This record gives sequence, C-alpha cells and structure tokens, in this order.
Amino acid sequence: MSELWEPASPAEFADAVRSAPAVLAVGAQTKPRLSLAPGFVRLGTAKLTGMLDYDASEFTFTALAGTPVREIAAALAEKGQYLPFDPALSGAGATLGGTIAAGLSGPGRFRFGGVRDFILGVRFADGEGRLLRLGGKVVKNAAGFDVPKFLVGSLGRFGAVLEATFKVFPRPASFVTVRVPVRGLEAMAKVLAAAGNTGWELDALEAAPAEAAIYARIGGPGAAPAAIAGEMGRRWDAAPLPSAEADTFWEAAAEFGWAHRGGILAKIPMTPGRLPQVAGVAAGLPEARLRIGGGGQAAYFSLPAGAPAGALEARLQAIGAGGLTLRGDAPLWLGVHPRFAVQRAVKAAFDPHNRFPPLES
Repeated sequence: MSELWEPASPAEFADAVRSAPAVLAVGAQTKPRLSLAPGFVRLGTAKLTGMLDYDASEFTFTALAGTPVREIAAALAEKGQYLPFDPALSGAGATLGGTIAAGLSGPGRFRFGGVRDFILGVRFADGEGRLLRLGGKVVKNAAGFDVPKFLVGSLGRFGAVLEATFKVFPRPASFVTVRVPVRGLEAMAKVLAAAGNTGWELDALEAAPAEAAIYARIGGPGAAPAAIAGEMGRRWDAAPLPSAEADTFWEAAAEFGWAHRGGILAKIPMTPGRLPQVAGVAAGLPEARLRIGGGGQAAYFSLPAGAPAGALEARLQAIGAGGLTLRGDAPLWLGVHPRFAVQRAVKAAFDPHNRFPPLES
C-alpha cells in the first residue's frame, strides 16, 4: 500500500500536491479499487470535514470533501430535505469528495439524475497545486464550461475536489415500494422500458434478475404514491411491500449489501434493451450476482473473492461493453472503454506534469 498523507486544510493539501511527483486523493476508501495507485502518494481527506454553509431556504449546502455523506444527510433531514440520488455507500462511510470522484449514485438517480445533476461548484487543487474555485454557490450562477460536472466520475485524474456545493430537494412526504414479478429477461427489459416511459414519475426502479422481479419506489404527497402503486398493480400484478421490507431492499441497493463480501464489484453502463445480453455475461460466470439499477441504465456485477477477473473482462469485450471496478482484484477499467479528446485536453490543462494518475489507469 502506498504512503498516506492527511493534510489538515485545503492550503496544506495544495502544498502536498506540489511536494510530491505522483499523488492521488482518497476519501474513506469505501470503493477501494479506485484508491489503488501503486507508486502514488495518497492524499487523504479525513481531516477536511464539516459543512461550511447550509442555506435551507435556497436549498444548497457547501461542505469539505472529507465530510461523510451520512452526516450531510442527517443535517438535511432536520430541515426536511435530502439528496435525491441516494448517495451510494453512505452507510459505509462514503465521503462527499469520494462520491464526486467516483460519480456513483444510488437508486434515486432514476428520477432525479445523479451526482452530476446536483453539484454546483467546487474548490479544487489541480496538478500544479493551485486552489481553484469553479462553478457557483447557487443554481443561477452556473455559466460557461461546467467544470464541476466534468469532475464527477473523474476518479481524481485531473486533481482533487476539496470542497463542494450541492443543491438539494424537499423530501417527499411518503414512499411506497412495489414488487413486479416478471417471467424472463425479455419481459424484464420490456417492463423496465415501459415503467420508465409512463407518467408515474417513479422515484427509483431496480431489477433483480435472480429473483425475476423489478422493484419500484414511488415518492410523493399524501396518498399519491399508494394510488400509483394501485395502478401498477392492475397493469403488472405488482404488490406493495411492507415499509420495513422496502427499507431493507433500498438500503441493500445503495450499500451493495447483496454483493459478495471481499469479491469483485463492477459497474457496467447499459440500456434496458441490452438486459438479456448483459445478463448472459453473468450467467456464464460461476457464482456471479447481477443487479440492474437506474431503470436499466446500469448493471452491477459481483464475483466472489478469488474469482478471476479475466473471464468478466473477455465477456464484456465480446459484447462491446465496458465498466469500472469499484472493489476487488480486477483492472480498474473493464472491457471497452473509449477515451475522448476533451478528457486529454482537460488533463493537460489541469495536470500538465501528470502528478495525478493517468486517464488509462
């Protein structure tokens, strides 16, 4: 494991960037494969914690990058507000900076969008150790090239986010979750596509192929969620879940509680129409577990500890798919992963000396 430094302020963090030839920012390492960079000094954000500003009337907050997302969620809940994208792994201790760098959203991204849709501004240390403020602190201030959104999912390749401003939403008064039974992968793909194109505005839509079931969460005022659940029941024989069972399901979805412990966990972008093809990848891998998130926009593969990553890599390449390893002994990038000229241009502008890891690794 490479050396870990923990600067106590953004200024110290910038100094640390300038003092080392190769660095990588890390948070709570809840997605440990993203923090693996042999030969790079790891700069931890554990001492960069706390909410710097929270204006509930403007529905925005600003916090340091090392702040645990669950602490932010608790502060928002006191005002009846929340981050609708259900930040992934918050229960495990995920930090705000790590959530931005990974670009990993939970089930709520289906209706409201993901991390990228809620970030407004950042304070950022680039590869030359400069502290830059990018974006704004209110929605109407965002103009020009939206760098904060570009940094979402960048894995710290352009620099380190040390502070961020987000917009938030009022939390719905009530939620109802229904379970839709399906027969076969083709039927599952059709239901996902149809549910995503109704006027119901479902809060979240996830599929569990091993259970032959789709789970839909509906949020809204008063009796509205129950009314929509009734409509879904009449169309697809969907049944509402008891609230405790529903909470357990969505917590497992956001925390990857269904996945193998200590094994490989990877995220694969997809579309609902590719579900049978993507599920075929999992079917050919011993003990593989598969979940479908975002209404069919992402697949999550879990392989047990010790499983070779090569088979997953080969099968993804065979169907022209690619993904990102979140944890486990596997390449960071799996399968097909194109690079774009804008990424190289931004890397050259923010990190001309390549202090942060290269885009390809």
